[in-house]
Amino acid sequence: MKFRVFLPILFAGMFLMSCIGGNNERVSKLVANDARIDEIIAGMTLEEKVAMLHGKYMFTSEGVPRLGIPDMVYADGPFGIREEMEAHSWNSLGLSNDSSTFFPTGSALAATWSEELAYAYGTGMAREARLRGKDMILGPAINIQRIPTGGRTYEYFSEDPWLSARLSVGYTLGVQDNGVAVCLKHFALNNQELNRGRVDVIVGQRAMREIYLPPFEAAVKEGDAYGVMAAYNKVGGFWCSENDLLQNVILRDEWGFKGLIISDWGGTHSTVNAALYGLDVEMPGSRFFGQALLDTINAGAVPVEIIDKKVKNILRVRLAIDPIPQEEANAVMTAKPEQAAIAYDIAAKSIVLLKNEGALLPLDLNNHPKIAVIGENAVRTMALGGVGAGVKAYNEITPLAGLQSRLGDKADLVYAQGYRGYTKQERENWANRPSPYRDADTELLNEAVNVAKDADIVLFIGGDNREVQTEGSDRSAITLPSGQDQLIEAISAVNNKIVSVFVTGGPLDLRVAERCSPAMLISWFNGSEAGHALADVLLGKVSPSGKLPFTFPVKLEDSPAYALGTYPQDPPPFNRGDVFVDLVQNRASAAVDDERNRAYYSEELLVGYRWFDTRDVAPLYPFGHGLSYSDFEYAGLDASKEKYKPGDDVSVTFEIKNNGSTEADEVVQLYVNRIGATVEWPAKELKAFQRLTLKAGESRKVTLAFPVSLLRYWDEATNGWSLESTDIDILVGSSSRDIRLTKRIKI
Repeated sequence: MKFRVFLPILFAGMFLMSCIGGNNERVSKLVANDARIDEIIAGMTLEEKVAMLHGKYMFTSEGVPRLGIPDMVYADGPFGIREEMEAHSWNSLGLSNDSSTFFPTGSALAATWSEELAYAYGTGMAREARLRGKDMILGPAINIQRIPTGGRTYEYFSEDPWLSARLSVGYTLGVQDNGVAVCLKHFALNNQELNRGRVDVIVGQRAMREIYLPPFEAAVKEGDAYGVMAAYNKVGGFWCSENDLLQNVILRDEWGFKGLIISDWGGTHSTVNAALYGLDVEMPGSRFFGQALLDTINAGAVPVEIIDKKVKNILRVRLAIDPIPQEEANAVMTAKPEQAAIAYDIAAKSIVLLKNEGALLPLDLNNHPKIAVIGENAVRTMALGGVGAGVKAYNEITPLAGLQSRLGDKADLVYAQGYRGYTKQERENWANRPSPYRDADTELLNEAVNVAKDADIVLFIGGDNREVQTEGSDRSAITLPSGQDQLIEAISAVNNKIVSVFVTGGPLDLRVAERCSPAMLISWFNGSEAGHALADVLLGKVSPSGKLPFTFPVKLEDSPAYALGTYPQDPPPFNRGDVFVDLVQNRASAAVDDERNRAYYSEELLVGYRWFDTRDVAPLYPFGHGLSYSDFEYAGLDASKEKYKPGDDVSVTFEIKNNGSTEADEVVQLYVNRIGATVEWPAKELKAFQRLTLKAGESRKVTLAFPVSLLRYWDEATNGWSLESTDIDILVGSSSRDIRLTKRIKI
């Protein structure tokens, strides 16, 4: 599938236009030094070549010291530059200058629905990576959110391939325009943490091409991504790190990828197959691509020409990125005010207003109200926690601190903990894994109720934390943990003016909260400036404008993989561990090849809202939902013409007006519905969107466009893209279930 940006986008003062296809095929910057690279390779020994193909240190791979070519240094974490670690361990070096900006996590960025903000995000990440001497960021994390319980949902963007693709391109360009390489991860179909180091994904080619691969394809073709990380899992019976279809046929041959493919840490499984079928760098050690590879080459099982190609891929990236001299790295504090400003902007524009009955928000500060702030997440930080990458944050403003800062003496704030959140110690108790979905703590509940009784309004700040939503394990439910439903019900019995704020990276079961709370917001794991951003939205300084990047189901069993019984697969005992946790703890992973290790993607194309809309299952809150303190009026949808042919761009225009009394952002969304198609399709698919800022009373003409090629399908019979002639309803609105305008065209 080929993607285009059809409207000019101003990124950080730079006018960017990406065109794919025809005579406008973009040439990768990575090939600019190929002639020089060929000369370098011709002068290298075999031992020097092989030394480049595996980890030298935990986050470093070898350069060519004899020729003055520096090592490649990797930065862990897609939402902040991880602290410096010992060369051969996961232990911190304890430096004083390596505290970074904690950027809002992936689902928060996705909730902005803004490619421009994704570019700014990448810019901020690259700036701090450069200060730390890093060449490549291990991100963005761009897998599709297939299940609501996914442990890394907070890192990933969306359940929709188009939204994920646009954000992936923005992030990639932002990073690489500022002198650092990206490493897209995890390629591919890493959509669950449960058994991820053994699971074999069984998926149809059409669903793979149309749902799961577009974010990677867009970032490679439009963003010229320099790096790709192979996922832990198998696809179609083959490990991703040695998957010929994924790495050679699709990524390199079809998409023209010219950069390096790196393994996930501990995700290499063989020498010959990994070498022949696409992997360039084994991390973090040399078990398969060290002496074993040298022996294999000398035995004639792997041609030297294959090794030369791998070295060329690495050198392309190495020469495209200016190295930072070691003496200049970590010379100053990593976190900078410029990056804090980016983090604030993203956080403020990511917050989703789910409901606002009786206009309870923004908060009325007349008469000096007494505000009860209840919930552990009001004071809990989210930069660290769980398994995997975290951020040693320079600072993190909690919700309570943000309110205190912004309110001053305009209101009285009274805090009560309310519930006891899931802890690191509990999570690490692998042999007897406790559930975070326990009953409420009676003492804390009673204290919170007493505080709520005397308050003019209650701000309940709950949700999950980074120990519940974590790499290495999926959630067993989407219920609010630690008895929060009981707590909310008890509070509502004594005070019905409740604004509930949920800090989360993924969907939650909010049925109880929805019944008890006149107003509700989603605030995400929202970075260093989370508290300031939330306070500004609650107080009306910023009108909420975030949109859900995934569906919130009424109940977990409504979502497709659960409804079809294909997830969870018969789960293994927890003491079998996780591939990454096993690596960190230096223990062997169990390798069991049986039906428990097969994930059947039986829903095929019907991921997320596609399932809910096609099967007519009502969600609690739909994909794309998000309210504002203003009201927007849509009118006058028209298309540039009635009939479109292959190669055309579908272009529609309409008017939008801010009928409110405050400036606000709206995200306009365009979906398509095929009429009378003979090929099976979802009821609705996102094809374009745009974030707009409108002053109070302002009207604007909006144009949305997409290429006809985005209406193609992967024909499994011909193993290629096909376009069906049919009528198309263009659906424009404020969410996937709030369609305001419709126009029919013909393809």
